[in-house]
Amino acid sequence: MAGDREQAGRVSWQLRLLNRVLHRVARPRLKATATPAAAAADFARFARLCLRRPPHLLRLVTKGAPDIHWITAGPVARRGVILYFHGGAYIAGSPRTHQGMLGRLSALSGLRVAAPAYGLAPKHPAPAQFHDAVAAHEAMLALGYAADEIVLGGDSAGGGLALALLADLCARDLRPAGLFAFSPWADLGLQSESLRTNAARDPFLLAERVDEVVGYATGGFDAADWRVSPLSAQFDAPPPVRLHVGTTEILRDDARRMEALLHRSGGTVSLCEWPEAPHIWPIFDGYVPEARAALRDVAEFARGRIAETEGRPGA
Repeated sequence: MAGDREQAGRVSWQLRLLNRVLHRVARPRLKATATPAAAAADFARFARLCLRRPPHLLRLVTKGAPDIHWITAGPVARRGVILYFHGGAYIAGSPRTHQGMLGRLSALSGLRVAAPAYGLAPKHPAPAQFHDAVAAHEAMLALGYAADEIVLGGDSAGGGLALALLADLCARDLRPAGLFAFSPWADLGLQSESLRTNAARDPFLLAERVDEVVGYATGGFDAADWRVSPLSAQFDAPPPVRLHVGTTEILRDDARRMEALLHRSGGTVSLCEWPEAPHIWPIFDGYVPEARAALRDVAEFARGRIAETEGRPGA
């Protein structure tokens, strides 16, 4: 089926203000960050001090390889789960940094969110994250979730990780109910034109440091390998996919190219482009209306995909 590209509406004053803050504060901080450890510490501190959490947020941890963080914010359905992979360029981030956004997603969708604490580079270089993603999916199956009761999700590097897992699951006839991703980083080979055309327009990310981050993330592993660059993967009859990206992001064309690839693979895929939205803007839920709107959209998508399994025998 044909792809479906949309564009969100007018830019709010809150988003314009956020972009100014990111440009004047976050970009200089990213430029000055010296090591992956410093980047991880900065992200954790920022999330703890600045990112908002919904009422009734609950995060429980199941120990394993990897640990799974179960995140909810109110009642959830008995069946169905969102298996979500956090972003952070494979060197930073955790289920804790994303718990506010994921709690809101759970509340909006009425579904549990399972967020794996996958290993981070450079201590765990690629493809360790892919192996952790496969193990996390196997943990969902072991708990009794059917393959089509799982919706994959992710942002940035986590969005790319979810897409790589999708390719693997399609090849093994374990297709999930669907997949959504915010600002997916799907090509560590850095072939997307927006890395150049949006370099001066992106309010947050620094194009000049992406090569350096790829080196940390891969540790010498082939950056073109489909397990880290799912734009190199083959997708066998993929389930429906919903993608969101900002028009001024340096990673915009990763999402556009992924939309085209999934379309060629026979999938139903839709891409929503948000004017001037910064990288993974849904994490700023509670500050900008565009964040809540994007979360509502994917919550509706996830809930709808799970609802289609309700009439299946044994559900």
